[in-house]
Amino acid sequence: MLLGLWSARLVHGSGDFFVAGRKLGSGLIFTTMIAANIGAGSTVGAAGLAYRDGLSAWWWVGSAGLGSLVFAFWVAPRLWRVATDHNFYTTGDYLEYRYGTAVRCAAATLVGLGTLALLAGQLIAGAAILNVLTGIPRWAGALVGGGIMTIYFTAGGLAGAARVNILQLAVMMGGFALALPIVLQRVGGVSALQGAALPASFTDLGYSAGPGSGWTLFILLAPAFIISPGLIQKSWGARSESALRRGIALNAGVLLVFAFAPVLLGMAARAAIPGIENRDMALPMVLLELLPAWLGALALAAVFSTEVDTCDAILFMLATSASKDFYKRFLAPNASDAQLLRVARVSAAAGGAVGVMLAIVLETVISALTIFYSLLVVTLFVPILGGLYSRRADSAAALAAIAAGVAAMFIVRFAVATTYRWLDPTLAGLAAAAIAFAVVAGVRRNHLA
Repeated sequence: MLLGLWSARLVHGSGDFFVAGRKLGSGLIFTTMIAANIGAGSTVGAAGLAYRDGLSAWWWVGSAGLGSLVFAFWVAPRLWRVATDHNFYTTGDYLEYRYGTAVRCAAATLVGLGTLALLAGQLIAGAAILNVLTGIPRWAGALVGGGIMTIYFTAGGLAGAARVNILQLAVMMGGFALALPIVLQRVGGVSALQGAALPASFTDLGYSAGPGSGWTLFILLAPAFIISPGLIQKSWGARSESALRRGIALNAGVLLVFAFAPVLLGMAARAAIPGIENRDMALPMVLLELLPAWLGALALAAVFSTEVDTCDAILFMLATSASKDFYKRFLAPNASDAQLLRVARVSAAAGGAVGVMLAIVLETVISALTIFYSLLVVTLFVPILGGLYSRRADSAAALAAIAAGVAAMFIVRFAVATTYRWLDPTLAGLAAAAIAFAVVAGVRRNHLA
């Protein structure tokens, strides 16, 4: 919080708050990307999945790493060039430039709703850590975590968060690097994760029990890390295209390796502490019960740090979208730079408050995150990539893709998947969006011809 408040001196206008003045080198791009990508899902959520399914939970974070490689070399550089040429601040700026106002508004609204669920997921995980340490209830833990990230992000925006993320990254990596070998030693080594009391599939990386499990997570997560508005907007803070590529590629490599850490800790929890009812508690409990007190505290601080640093990335999406995509675009087109900055900070504070309230209502980390990733993918994946690689598609094709994708996702999730459990709602939404985009673009091209 103190570092974030100190970083407020770096913010002289909305450009510093939104895109850090486009001055971030590869090192700061790496830290702010990895901080956004390793959060509740990557630690508490992945360990909980590993407690249930075993090694195949690697796909939760591993898919993010694979998606980040695509983002680093084939998507982010093209978007960065367009954003730099036209001084874009938000993904909504790009969508309006490519398709028009209606697409910008529809995408911003849908992603905003999903983003609040994502914020709640991070706060749920942070509250679980504080509950294990102090016994305070979820609402109090969510309020503490929400207060911390709201204060430091509201003060410094992206310019400040990128620097706070360096401290958070050091705590996170140090805690996990020290905790993992000791926990594995306490449970009897890696061989103990193949015990007779554990499922035969527990050490199978290719296992999947259906949608939301094992390798099928790739369908849900990899596209999300290619077109996430928060990651796109962070990438626009890069000072050069080469710094952008290096920073995001390094982030991808770390994700692919780090993916094993929470999974092995979750598997160790299953071997040492069977019978945990709430799997979100698997990681906090294994760190508390299988480590010396000092190291358990450091490891839990590392986990809490991952939740908080991802929260600032989510507030970044909320604040920039609310202030630029709605306030500046529709309510006050002539607003001054100072007014835009003030509204961005107010939006961040309001988003933090709503996130805390949702964290009290939603049940688990994974349930909250799945809402966000599904909505994000079916809303933005086809319009963003279609806009980059197809010059003929227009607003009608993009709106058709968004409508078909969201409709198909909800129909499958709530009506079809109850009977056909193998059918993935996100994949169905993606397929429907791609088909609608191609059909409408083709029909309108023929009509115009």
